[in-house]
Amino acid sequence: MFQIIVDDDVKQMIIDAKEDYRVCTACRGPVLVPITIKPPKATDVVIPIGDQKLYISRVQADYVDQVSMDMLCTERDLNTCPAFPTYRRGRY
Repeated sequence: MFQIIVDDDVKQMIIDAKEDYRVCTACRGPVLVPITIKPPKATDVVIPIGDQKLYISRVQADYVDQVSMDMLCTERDLNTCPAFPTYRRGRY
């Protein structure tokens, strides 16, 4: 069983955005992105946040014990990291 703490400001951001988010692997380590950028996988750990869901990749779930706002993916991450090729091609 995974014990992952989600900071209150992350919870509020997800609720306000009214969309699901995912913690996945990027070049700088674990990042928090909307699932429109990186869709969830069947193996993800799912944490309910109000009416939304926070997905934690199975790989990151072994290492992450807290989800905080400093994990929020930046525009630079999206444009420079090969983990987000769809974004870099201007799809989003």
